[in-house]
Amino acid sequence: MLPSGKGRGKRWHKRETEGERNRVKLSADTDRHKYPSRQTDRQASFPPQQRKMSSQTCTDPAPSSGSAMELRFAEDTSLTEVMQLRVQSLQRSGQKRQEGERLLLPHEAVYRLDFSNQKLAFIHWSVSLIGHGRLTVTGISQLWTPDLTHLMTRQLLEPVGTFWRNAGDPEDTPLKCLEADIQEFGERIAELAKVRKVMYFLLAFKEGAEADKVSISVEFNQA
Repeated sequence: MLPSGKGRGKRWHKRETEGERNRVKLSADTDRHKYPSRQTDRQASFPPQQRKMSSQTCTDPAPSSGSAMELRFAEDTSLTEVMQLRVQSLQRSGQKRQEGERLLLPHEAVYRLDFSNQKLAFIHWSVSLIGHGRLTVTGISQLWTPDLTHLMTRQLLEPVGTFWRNAGDPEDTPLKCLEADIQEFGERIAELAKVRKVMYFLLAFKEGAEADKVSISVEFNQA
């Protein structure tokens, strides 16, 4: 598996199924001309931005430039609680939120990644979802302590990562995503890891997705 970069072709890893859980991985080749795409006719019919995270376009990975490290998103229950208490406080007092403030929504929670190594190169996302639903991952660009300062919309990163399976799709249907967005998002995370040891995210579980039915991680090459 290789780190991604500008002008590099994209492909999908083989799907690994464990019970009802469908695990998918996105990675990138280093050279579009050296590693041509092997899309099937069915996959080519999907728009590039919303192509299924399928296993049918797997190509042989080239050697990585360093040892791989997988970081799993973990809920920060204390920060989630602080954000929830902020919403409850405003509701009780009848006050309005601060201008530009981003309040936690009922279907959201605060998650974190901890970087033991800060010299990283993005490889791929690994996401599994039981059943159907939509998972949205929004990065927070600055270090922020909600007990001291409120979360502001200007601190939220773009693009966001979105992964979903429609309600009418079979359980083993590969997850869909906005391919270009999650590629750029993964690279942004690797870039921000150079200047911090922890990064926070808002995860939104919608359309039937539940936190205990979702697993999400990102894999990097270590320098």
